[in-house]
Amino acid sequence: MHQKLRTISLISVGVVAGVCISLGVNVSAQRDNRQPLPLEELRQFTDVFGAIKSNYVEPVEDKKLITEAISGMLSGLDPHSTYLDAEGFKELQVGTQGEFGGLGIEVGTEEGFVKVVSPIEDTPAAKAGVKAGDLIIKLDEKPTKGMTLNDAVKIMRGKPKTSITLTIMRKGEAKPVIVTIVRDVIKVQSVKSKMLENSIGYIRITQFQEHTTENVVKAMNTLSKDGPLKGLVLDLRNDPGGLLNSAVGVSAAFLPPKTLVVSTDGRTEDAKRKYFASPEDYARGNREDHLAKLTDTAKTGPMVVLVNGGSASASEIVAGALQDHNRASIMGTQTFGKGSVQTILPLTNNTAIKLTTARYYTPSGRTIQAKGIAPDLLVEETPDGDVVSHVREADLNKHLSNDKDKDGEVKSKVGAKADKPEKDRKPIEFGSADDYQLQQALNKIKGLPVQVAKAKTDGDAKTDDKASDKPAGKASGNK
Repeated sequence: MHQKLRTISLISVGVVAGVCISLGVNVSAQRDNRQPLPLEELRQFTDVFGAIKSNYVEPVEDKKLITEAISGMLSGLDPHSTYLDAEGFKELQVGTQGEFGGLGIEVGTEEGFVKVVSPIEDTPAAKAGVKAGDLIIKLDEKPTKGMTLNDAVKIMRGKPKTSITLTIMRKGEAKPVIVTIVRDVIKVQSVKSKMLENSIGYIRITQFQEHTTENVVKAMNTLSKDGPLKGLVLDLRNDPGGLLNSAVGVSAAFLPPKTLVVSTDGRTEDAKRKYFASPEDYARGNREDHLAKLTDTAKTGPMVVLVNGGSASASEIVAGALQDHNRASIMGTQTFGKGSVQTILPLTNNTAIKLTTARYYTPSGRTIQAKGIAPDLLVEETPDGDVVSHVREADLNKHLSNDKDKDGEVKSKVGAKADKPEKDRKPIEFGSADDYQLQQALNKIKGLPVQVAKAKTDGDAKTDDKASDKPAGKASGNK
């Protein structure tokens, strides 16, 4: 029995160009689960291998053929299972500290092209105008059609102050958009906070990193240093996910101790687990329990969580836990819908595979895979609709099905209702005075009417006008 590094990944999709995959790490024994080998299929594999070696127009190294075969096996399963070469594995291992080199975009694949899932705030890609949903068809002069995601990411990464030109196909544009971006060191500030009107606090989490729970505690204590808050807005919009233990820790900050936060279930025994609002599940071993320093007011008082189609994975864990325990009202639009768990299994030569091994479930037993969290109050980005059409898990090719509600998969809506063409719409600056969803969150906390949108499908959202007449509920057990 060998000791393996078992890593749980909760980021939304693919890999990140210049922003490594964030993940949680747990070391456990790897049992021998090998099954009898399918000899007939292996003979077919060796026949194909031999045919290529003998007849392909150019010589091909054995290592390349085997690597491509492994990569193909994994990519054929679902959008999140993948092969990590030595460089990709190294990048993954150091990707939890919030500082990376590259462009600052999270990418996946669609129809053989590289697709932008989300640009990271305050990065070169975001400043250059790269948008969610963009299809990157060229990297400098290299076409991306048929290029593996890892190869594309290698090209996009590079030394700071060097440039790369992206050729992009964008919905609403008749011609390709050409964008030149100067690479930089990407420093993602995980937690941002400020005081809003009427002693209402605002905390935004951009990604769940190693120190996110600690930084949320510092933000809450700073906001409430002059007295208890009259309400709190937790902003998880466009947060692609990150560390599992950080998601549990942030949830625990606002829930009673030992409350169930999330559970996982898969084929193996170690994939079947429950995570509670307890130090052993969020503090990771002997590390300091930062929640012991948290002001008691974090677990009471009105609270609204803002989400959208870019809120994925770890963000959905937090939103689902606070929703199921009636601690906060969830406001915004349907979340991304990534409810699967990836395990990192190291191989020889410092390589690894990232394999989907389980689904995760909210405290009430809901799975949000390919569906997402439906907000309690459906509020779009503007009174006229959303500014950006988000890619969701259900839009991804070969996505894992929802095992409990296969008819409930929610795909992104095509187009927004805003009058202006998408290329002319001004992106929403989260937390600003012009942030329409934030203004509705403030109305909710203050007991004023909330302008909810009409649900587009039966599963989109719960829209109850009466819900806007009272502040968000408190956590169960704190009545």
